[in-house]
Amino acid sequence: MPEQPLTSRGAATYQRILDAATEEFAQHGIAGARIERIVTAARTNKAQLYAYFGDKERLFDAIFLSSLERITNVVPIDADDLADWAVRLYDEYLRRPDLIRLATWTRLERRPAGHLVETHQHYDERKLTAIAEAQAAGRVRAGDPFDIMALVIAMSMAWSPVSNVYAASSQEPDEVHGQRRALLRDCVRRATVPTGQDQPDR
Repeated sequence: MPEQPLTSRGAATYQRILDAATEEFAQHGIAGARIERIVTAARTNKAQLYAYFGDKERLFDAIFLSSLERITNVVPIDADDLADWAVRLYDEYLRRPDLIRLATWTRLERRPAGHLVETHQHYDERKLTAIAEAQAAGRVRAGDPFDIMALVIAMSMAWSPVSNVYAASSQEPDEVHGQRRALLRDCVRRATVPTGQDQPDR
């Protein structure tokens, strides 16, 4: 991880770089991002950016890994209600579409197959443990916990910025989002409930 500045002025510059770089990478990807545009938007200079982050690749790493931490911490899994988790992920994608775009650029430019990041255990372990425990208690259907997790996340992304059918926007009417949330909640429940068992309404 980059070495963060110690002074309040340095911290403010550091955060401006992160904010500007997040927007730049989300829009243009890793190869298409330009340091010149980032430092201009951040009201700083290349020397300061390189002092904090080293180079463009490490700057992207800092932003992308931070986005994964945000999703993990802001939208924690509830294996006893995977449908609600999917809906909360849907809402987070509406609030922060840049986070999904960063993951998509990572998939396109770095890791076209396999796990999205080498350190996937750090982000997945708690989720997989929670799902496995819910399966053992008979609350989630049988199957590889990783596959269950992947399925729920994929369903939550049905209207995300990377959808090849329709990308939702926070500017759409509340009733539209409400309809999607209801559909998503019902579909995830049906997909994850143990076979032959009804899922109670929540």
